Amino acid sequence: MHRFSLLLFSAGLLGLMALSSCGEKFTHVRIETTQGNIEVKLLNSTPKHRDNFIKLAKEGFYDGLIFHRVIPGFMIQGGDPDSRNAPPDQVLGMGGPGYMVDAEIGAPHIRGALAAARNNNPQKQSSGSQFYIVEGQPIDDPYLDNVEQQKHIKYNPTQRQLYKELGGTPFLDQDYTVFGEVVTGMDVVAKIAQLPRDNNDRPTTDVKMKVIVLD
Repeated sequence: MHRFSLLLFSAGLLGLMALSSCGEKFTHVRIETTQGNIEVKLLNSTPKHRDNFIKLAKEGFYDGLIFHRVIPGFMIQGGDPDSRNAPPDQVLGMGGPGYMVDAEIGAPHIRGALAAARNNNPQKQSSGSQFYIVEGQPIDDPYLDNVEQQKHIKYNPTQRQLYKELGGTPFLDQDYTVFGEVVTGMDVVAKIAQLPRDNNDRPTTDVKMKVIVLD
C-alpha cells in the first residue's frame, strides 16, 4: 500500500467556527516537540477519536515519535509508531496501533484543526494513531463555492469568514475526521512546516513529540 494513502490524505480559532458551547468541558492535551509546544482542545463531538487519542497519550504511545511528513502551507503529520528511531532513509506513513477508528466527520479543516489521517477505505475510517494539524492558506469565496458544489455541502457564514481570514484546507472536508483544534502553538506548527525536508516531505532533522493530557 502506498504511503500517501495515509494522508493527511491563532489561539482558540474562535472555537473552530463556534463548535464549542459555552460552559462545555473539554479535554486539553499538550504536544511537546523539539521545536516547541502545541496545546490542543479535543472536540466532544468526536468522542471515539477524542477517547482514543487520550488513551494513546496516557499510554505513552506517541512519546518519541516524529512528524514524518510536513508541507508548508498545508499541514504537519505524525503518529506513525514506525517513526520511533527510524533511520533517515526509512519510508514512513503506514504504521499504526493495529486498528482503525470509525469516522466522525463533521468539523471543517480550518487552520489549526487537528484531524485523523486514514487510508483509502470506503467507510472513511481513521488511522488508529496518525494525525495531522492543518496550516493551510486563506481561501476565497469562489474556491469555497466550488468545494460546496463538488462535495454537496454548505458552509455557514461563520465558517466562510474563518476560512477567508485564517485559512485552511476545505478540500479535505467531509473526507477526514477533525477531532480537535489548536489553542496555542500555531507558530510552532508553522515553524515545523517550514523545516528543510527530503523528497518524501520528511524533515531532514527529526521533530520528536510527546503528548501529555492536561485535563
